[in-house]
Amino acid sequence: LPISSAPTQSTWGYLLSCSSKMVRNVKVACVQMSYAGSRDATIEKAETFVREAAAKGAQIVLLQELFETPYFCQDQFESFFAEARPASLENPTLARFSAVAKELRVVLPISFFERANNAHYNSVVVIDADGTLMGTYRKSHIPDGPGYQEKYYFNPGDTGFKVWKTQYGTIGIGICWDQWFPECARSMALQGAELLFYPTAIGSEPHSAEINSRLHWQRVMQGHAGANVTPVICCNRIGKETAAQSDITFYGWSFIADQTGGILTQADQTEETILYADFELDALRSQRAAWGVFRDRRPELYWPLMTLDGENVHQSFSKRM
Repeated sequence: LPISSAPTQSTWGYLLSCSSKMVRNVKVACVQMSYAGSRDATIEKAETFVREAAAKGAQIVLLQELFETPYFCQDQFESFFAEARPASLENPTLARFSAVAKELRVVLPISFFERANNAHYNSVVVIDADGTLMGTYRKSHIPDGPGYQEKYYFNPGDTGFKVWKTQYGTIGIGICWDQWFPECARSMALQGAELLFYPTAIGSEPHSAEINSRLHWQRVMQGHAGANVTPVICCNRIGKETAAQSDITFYGWSFIADQTGGILTQADQTEETILYADFELDALRSQRAAWGVFRDRRPELYWPLMTLDGENVHQSFSKRM
């Protein structure tokens, strides 16, 4: 270096102090499993997997969407509304996993069928490593098609996209159909999400055996990881579930992608397993800053995103403006 640009003693001290700061490493785990035939048996299985993951050093453990029950949205039956429970410790599942999180010092995003007075949601509660219920995210995008008749059961989520500053890092969570929307991933990244989690229930299409969305599904989320320079952790269920009018074979292939969208590890379509990955969060933050995708954003040009047709701004935004 020229003398004029050589680091001074104080500069060296600053650089050394930066390098000696505690590195924020986090180990995540993604559980892939099937429904066990009853709520109690499935919850017991899920807890067993969480304990195994924690024993291997995992600090954040993801379970699949609506894991307690079969995927009941294949049919439209009034009786299934009885499965909904509140987003509080009055919910026995949340109370149980709150105790597990506190005991094992792990963060647990728990997917469940939420009842809130006369409304019903497809929701996730984030439980911090001390057992605290940090808050609820309600699924924003609700699908409605053969075998995936979620609009019958769930109100559209009203929480907006959220992030949680857990003891092991700031995480964002979308639920299943949310994972197809880049706006969801970008919204969470803009709020500071360092890791993106997607609990999922997806498989065959009852109306057409020729449709296999697995590669499309995976590539979309790999794109979210690469576009936001943020790892993605996706957990899907497996197994064939037969309902009154159809059946779905859930295709698994849970995976963890790095900040470039590259697959670090993935399951197959039939095996119950746990996937693991380690991330250095400060290094990821530095890479996001250096890559420039958040520096060079032009939000003033993105007004078409506030429309349905590319022309007319949605009334909810008109009121804000």
